[in-house]
Amino acid sequence: MSTIGNSSHTIAESTRASKSDRSSVSVQSQNAALHPELMDALREHLRGDISDVDSAVILGSGLGGFAESIENRLEIPYEQLPGFPKSTVPGHHGSLLYGTIRNRKVIAFSGRFHRYEGYSFSQTVLPVQLSHALGVRHLIISNAAGAINTRFMVGDLILIQDLFRFFEKVAAFPSEPFRLDLMPAVHHAESIAKSIGLPVRRGTYLFAKGPTYETKAEVEAFRRVGADMVGMSTVPEILEATRLGLPVIAVSLITNMAAGVQKGKLHHDEVKVAAERKKHDFARLVSGIILSGWNPNEEAAV
Repeated sequence: MSTIGNSSHTIAESTRASKSDRSSVSVQSQNAALHPELMDALREHLRGDISDVDSAVILGSGLGGFAESIENRLEIPYEQLPGFPKSTVPGHHGSLLYGTIRNRKVIAFSGRFHRYEGYSFSQTVLPVQLSHALGVRHLIISNAAGAINTRFMVGDLILIQDLFRFFEKVAAFPSEPFRLDLMPAVHHAESIAKSIGLPVRRGTYLFAKGPTYETKAEVEAFRRVGADMVGMSTVPEILEATRLGLPVIAVSLITNMAAGVQKGKLHHDEVKVAAERKKHDFARLVSGIILSGWNPNEEAAV
């Protein structure tokens, strides 16, 4: 996989200090599924309904409208999936969707699990592990994020080029260090966006556990150390996908400005309104990535 400036990132037990030092986020897990028995049970449960999946999508707050793009859609509530928790956040429906985008078979997780809901990090990454167990070519992760970068605007689609984590362990088991490099994914997504005439930007995503929104002082500190946007998900999922060798593209929809960036109180309703306005652009981008059949693992093997 190529990178800008040949930069790639080592996941290690350290705290990232600046945007120029893009190498330290913490990960803890073995280079194998965290829940092998559960994955076996889920594959058995889904056998006959879901097979030969090309792509998987994790849908962020308010972005469940992407389901409308999936044809021949089968919906399976999480309650019917062995071992799956219940999604409790407004804008997260709590269903596994299966269908097609033209000739590509797709699963979509409409509803994710957050640490602030009381779930362990190993539970928050269950959709990633199931995607890997089903043999998808790539995973697309989306989220609603608050802008720290004052050049960003509500409605912007931001490709995540790097991660930030403050004093947080983001998985549950020890692991050997491994490398994180999101730039090849960013390059591919940018090429897709350009081909469909859709403007996108790049940014560094900061993980905050929540559920409270960040304070003005925190946001100012985050800006000083190089974060562009902040949210309460995604980082554990990206790291788990990388650990498993599953190609991943991550995109944030800017749904609000973070505390102190502009006047006014933050409310979850803003997220849903902004997501509704941009749902068609988001669907175009995700569909384009799916139809491209992107899989750098296969390219490297040729």
